[in-house]
Amino acid sequence: MKVDVYKRPDGAGLFSYLVIPHEKMLPDEVTNTDWQIHEQNVDFERDGKRHFTLQAEDAFMQIGEKGYAITHLAERSADGAS
Repeated sequence: MKVDVYKRPDGAGLFSYLVIPHEKMLPDEVTNTDWQIHEQNVDFERDGKRHFTLQAEDAFMQIGEKGYAITHLAERSADGAS
């Protein structure tokens, strides 16, 4: 699946990621926060690996349920690296 990846600082050096299918608009419920584009047209696969702090299966489940996937609070990145 091709996705666009957004990133935002959450304070204390932590970052969250938001993944949406490529070329879809940001969902209304997240447009009032400070998401910035991180990468576009990224291959996001069901490969059992972690992508941008997101577990692949969990991300696909979130996308299926609400149209996007977002980092869980306990899985935010301390260094901001993808």
